[in-house]
Amino acid sequence: MDFDLAQLRALNATVAEGSFEAAARELHVTPSAVSQRIKALESAVGAVLVQRTKPVRVTESGQTVLRLARQIEILAADAQLELGDSSDGGRPASIPVAVNADSLATWMLPALAALPAGPAFDIHVDDQEHTAALLRSGTVMAAVTATARPIQGCTSTLLGTMRYRPRCSPAFAARWFADGPTRAALGLAPVIVFDRKDELQDTYLRRAGRPVPDPPRHYVPSSADFVRAVELGLGWGNVPDLQDGAGLVVFDPAPAAVVDVPLYWQQWQLQSPTLDRVAAAVRDAATATLR
Repeated sequence: MDFDLAQLRALNATVAEGSFEAAARELHVTPSAVSQRIKALESAVGAVLVQRTKPVRVTESGQTVLRLARQIEILAADAQLELGDSSDGGRPASIPVAVNADSLATWMLPALAALPAGPAFDIHVDDQEHTAALLRSGTVMAAVTATARPIQGCTSTLLGTMRYRPRCSPAFAARWFADGPTRAALGLAPVIVFDRKDELQDTYLRRAGRPVPDPPRHYVPSSADFVRAVELGLGWGNVPDLQDGAGLVVFDPAPAAVVDVPLYWQQWQLQSPTLDRVAAAVRDAATATLR
C-alpha cells in the first residue's frame, strides 16, 4: 500500500487538533482540503480512520495509521535538521508525551526545557496507571508510566520512584487526628483526591491495614492546587516528598503508610535522534530527582 504524505499529515493534524477546522489552520489549507485528504486516505486503507465527532476520535484502524503518520513526521524532521533544510521555516518536530501530574509539576518540565532548540511538545496529563493506554492508542510517542512491561512496539526504562506520605496541616491533624489516624478518624476526616482515577489515598488506607467507611472527598485536579488544598486544611492527602511544603506534617509515620510509585519511561521503538535526546534528558532529570 502506498501512503500519501499529505494525507498522513492531515490525519495527524486532525487528531492532534481535534477537528478538521483546527487542522486546516495548522496546515494552512482549507477544512475541505483536510476532509478530502482524510477521505482519500480512508479509501486507500479501506477503513474509517476517524469518527466525525467534536473532538474527532480515532478508530482502531486509525490508531495504526496514526502511529505511522507520527513516525514519518518525526523522521522527516530529523532528516530536515541533519540536512540543514530550512525550507519549512525550521519547523521542529512535534512530540506528544504523556506524563502524570506530579512528575509534570516537579521534575519533568525542567528536563524538557533543558533541551537546546528542541522539539515542540504536546503534553497529555493522566494518572501514571493510565498513561500506557495513550501509548497503545498511538496518541503519544512516549510516556511516564507505572507500567514496567513494554507496550507492544515500545521500550521501557525504569526512571526511579516517587515516594508519597499521608500529610495534612498541623491544624487539621489537631482537629481530626488528636488520637492518631484511628479507623474512626480516617472514616470522618475529609480527604483530597486528584481525580476519580487517583487511588493513592485508598492505597494508603489499604496498606495501613485500616479499612474505613468512605470518607468525604474533595476532588482537586491540579497537582499544585492539590498540595495547596492540603496546606489550607481542606483535607489530608498523599503528597509526594518532592512537593512537601514547610507547613505540612506527616500524620502517620508508620513504614506501612509510605506509598512508593515506580515510574518508567516508555517510548516507541524508533531510531530517531530527536526522540533519543528527549529520552536522555528525561532519564538524567529523573536520576537526579527520584529515589
